[in-house]
Amino acid sequence: MHEIAPFAIPAMRDFVPQKLRPWIIIAFVLVFQFSGGVYLAAVSEMVGSTALMQEDIMMAGYASMVGMGLTFAIMFRLKFRFPTKVTFFVCGIAIILANLICMYTQSIPVLVATCFFAGIFRMWATFECNSTIQLWLTPTRDLSIFFSYIYLLVQGCIQLSGLITIYTAFWSKWEYMHWLVIGLIGLVMLASVILFRNYRSMPKLPLYGIDWLGAAMWGSTLLCVIFVCVYGEHYDWFDSTPIRMASIAALVILALNLWRASFIRHPFIAIQTWRYKAVYITFLLYIVVDTLLAPSHLFEHIYMETILGYDSTNLISLNWVALSGIILGSVFTYYVFALRKWKYKTMTVIAFSAITGYLMYFYFRIDYDLPKEALALPIFLRSFGYVIIAICFLTALSRIPFQHFFEAVSVQAFVSAGFGSVLGTAILGRALNVVMKKNAMLLSANLDHVNPVIGYIPQGALYGALQQQALIVTMKELYGWLTIIGLSCLLLFMIKESDIRPRYAWHPRYRMIRRYIKHELRARMRFRNSA
Repeated sequence: MHEIAPFAIPAMRDFVPQKLRPWIIIAFVLVFQFSGGVYLAAVSEMVGSTALMQEDIMMAGYASMVGMGLTFAIMFRLKFRFPTKVTFFVCGIAIILANLICMYTQSIPVLVATCFFAGIFRMWATFECNSTIQLWLTPTRDLSIFFSYIYLLVQGCIQLSGLITIYTAFWSKWEYMHWLVIGLIGLVMLASVILFRNYRSMPKLPLYGIDWLGAAMWGSTLLCVIFVCVYGEHYDWFDSTPIRMASIAALVILALNLWRASFIRHPFIAIQTWRYKAVYITFLLYIVVDTLLAPSHLFEHIYMETILGYDSTNLISLNWVALSGIILGSVFTYYVFALRKWKYKTMTVIAFSAITGYLMYFYFRIDYDLPKEALALPIFLRSFGYVIIAICFLTALSRIPFQHFFEAVSVQAFVSAGFGSVLGTAILGRALNVVMKKNAMLLSANLDHVNPVIGYIPQGALYGALQQQALIVTMKELYGWLTIIGLSCLLLFMIKESDIRPRYAWHPRYRMIRRYIKHELRARMRFRNSA
């Protein structure tokens, strides 16, 4: 029989060196992280060469995230059902087909459905890789160490994928990114055939008992929410029939799903999962974090492209700064949170301080001639703070019993990878349009023929200058409001952290006296009632 060491990957063949095996798995997971249905960094190039709108491509990209989030709840079932070799081969074929379809289809439903299933297979392959080397990363199964590696991998690959996509589209065409991923996935499949064998550490576990209908209902609810957030501005929000129908559908499906989960035996996500404090607190805090970080998806692109005049290559080069923030944030969290065991609240205060510093920097420094080098600090702070809070929030779920742990991870993925960022972007985008109209009206109050200063300025140039000034004033105003929200959250965390109650409230004598008084009061009440 095959001899299993304290850490081993018995699914690999005997001729593969033991020390090389974990690094092969890491190479595989990097390839799977680069893969996907559509690549949102090249959304402008895709819009220019296809008949699709930007909202269509964004909808497909977020559908992939929804598929990834749903997969967490059934990860162990899939791992115990299929060997590692079969998993890599099946996921590789599915991702290759998804890339081929996304390159050539112009049907929006086909594109969204393809990206949804591409996210499922991408997450399945990623989990297979990471779970295989978990004991190599942390022999004690310390999830804070493991999640530090996970977010360094995931967030780092997101930044690198954007860099590769833009540079590939710049030197050739955006389709070449798909062909590059197809080639890399083909190499992974070839390597899995050569290096792996069909090995099972446990008996085959059938896929019976999975609530597939519940999974479909959760996916439909999230897709409806994302549809409202992505297409809301395009369809004029609730003045349009599609947005109203999608909103009603989301509420009805969610209500039916929760009602159904209250009485079936094995729901996809149990009602008990939502009752854990670590689940609903991190769920709500992620919405706040994604709202505070929404300028990174909206304002930064508008500011750098429209006002500063940067092209896509200069804009994507700032991903190197974001990558450095992710690396430093992961290393910092590993040393002080995973090893030194700093408290969750301390890490949350540090993360929110970095995010608030990012907002304050843009509020005070935003201008027409801000140099590119000046953008490095806020982007670094944003990435640094987000990766810290993501690791801490995911580690907080380790307090949940194992039977509900992966369901809780799916719930957190719904907001962190699913609708959280698009919800924050939708809220901020709506605020941008409303506040910009107000500022344009106020700034144009003196722009008439009576004003002698504007008499020699062409009307088109005057209107362009007005819109640009209104845009930068609006962004500054909204950055200010977001800064106030960030500072308010910091104040709440610090108040929660500090011991504001009198110390004698926890003294044993105080508790004894309080119990004695309660006992005497109850005794007197019983005496009165008996009399």
